[in-house]
Amino acid sequence: MSKAQRQETAAVPAKAHYIDGGWVADQGGAWREVVNPATGQTIAQMPIAGAAEVDRAVVAARRAFPAWRDLGAQRRADLLRAAGRLVAERRDAIGRAMTSEQGKPLNEAVGEVDKLAKTFAFYAEEAVRIHGSTIPNDEAGFASVVEKEPIGVAAAIAPWNYPAELIGWKLGAGLAAGCTLVVKPSEWTPLTAVGIFECLHDAGLPPGVANLIGGDGGTGQALVSHPDIDKIAFTGSQAVGEQIFRTMGGIKSVSLELGGTCPLIVAPSADLSAAVKGAARRGFRNMGQVCIAINRIYVHRPLYARFVEELVAAVRKLRIDDGLADPAADLGPMTNAEGLAKVEAHVRDALEKGAKLGCGGGRPADRPIGHFYEPTVLSDCTPEMLVMHAETFGPVVGVAPYDNLDEAIASANDSPYGLAAYAYARDVGEIFALSRRLSFGSVAINNVDAGTINAPYGGRRKSGIGYEHGREGLEGYLVLKHVRIRHGG
Repeated sequence: MSKAQRQETAAVPAKAHYIDGGWVADQGGAWREVVNPATGQTIAQMPIAGAAEVDRAVVAARRAFPAWRDLGAQRRADLLRAAGRLVAERRDAIGRAMTSEQGKPLNEAVGEVDKLAKTFAFYAEEAVRIHGSTIPNDEAGFASVVEKEPIGVAAAIAPWNYPAELIGWKLGAGLAAGCTLVVKPSEWTPLTAVGIFECLHDAGLPPGVANLIGGDGGTGQALVSHPDIDKIAFTGSQAVGEQIFRTMGGIKSVSLELGGTCPLIVAPSADLSAAVKGAARRGFRNMGQVCIAINRIYVHRPLYARFVEELVAAVRKLRIDDGLADPAADLGPMTNAEGLAKVEAHVRDALEKGAKLGCGGGRPADRPIGHFYEPTVLSDCTPEMLVMHAETFGPVVGVAPYDNLDEAIASANDSPYGLAAYAYARDVGEIFALSRRLSFGSVAINNVDAGTINAPYGGRRKSGIGYEHGREGLEGYLVLKHVRIRHGG
């Protein structure tokens, strides 16, 4: 978009780059429109950072690193708490920005901002609990001390589906560990990130400690391949995660969360009503645009017909609306046209291969504008259908029957991905069989909340490497140093 074109629109320029403690003005480069997915209206214009802005941000982070590392854990914790308090105070404004650019209903967006504030508070507590160890030596007169030190400058790249939380996990853990960061949010959701960095700035974070660069895939590539980046923390698609490995340049610490196709098993002893309720929530929340969304459901055959009937009835009750006009709506629009097209392709593929349409299957007739799609239940699905083996990342679930639990577990595990799995069962033997034999980073039994901030969250196989959440998320920003001292005592 040219400068003249930008002047013709009523959209406001986004403060996309926060570098070395201040907001960077437009440098005359490329810009991108930020569009409300419910209305199709342009709400802001975001400058795209080029290699020069990326380098400036990384240089600022490198310059700030020694002082931040040596500041002391208690002071870092105090600053994180202060930032968290400001996030909580500004929850409504940040939530409205999120809904306007991402699409989720306002109540849900505000709830995500609340979780961000709690994330900062959690990692403020963890900052003062970074403990080393002493190791006995066989030889008298020696002592070994193992210390944990921050790894250095981290590049944090976050997606658009949870634009506050997924930035917060990286910022909270990295800052608590003593690292400095350069954050690149998704080009679809820069305004949420701006709101977060305004809180960091007003909390008194020293210049250069946390930097924000707005941009697209080229910006992210310039960031991860920068020679002065020590760690990469990325949440996004498998394809981009693999490309980071190929092009990051040099040896760097990497943590990747790449999503997956998450299964739900409804065991013979399941509370069917609870399973239906869980499937309707985790299958469609945020329009299914969740890395740990339920994609494929396996139901014991005697329960199958009733489960499908009740799930279809529950999903039909979900209310779709513009999340700003109706803050309590169950679902908003999808975030972008690319995701909508993928959903349509997966549904079409399933129907062509013999799946039965329980509900949904198209765009709402009363919403010709915006990226809206009806929540969709497909039954009698088979493994070759895309909905049963590829990540749809939209409001669609596929359901299939099974005859014995071994079969269901084998079907659930038959995937190159391994992020999260779900199961409903009341029999103790079934519960332990499911929890032990499902090969996923997180397994939720009789609930659909696979993640909690104080427990590790990460995937297996093509779902990524490394962890976020919990102490383990903090450890990813630390390196070990063994100090062996000859003291002669």
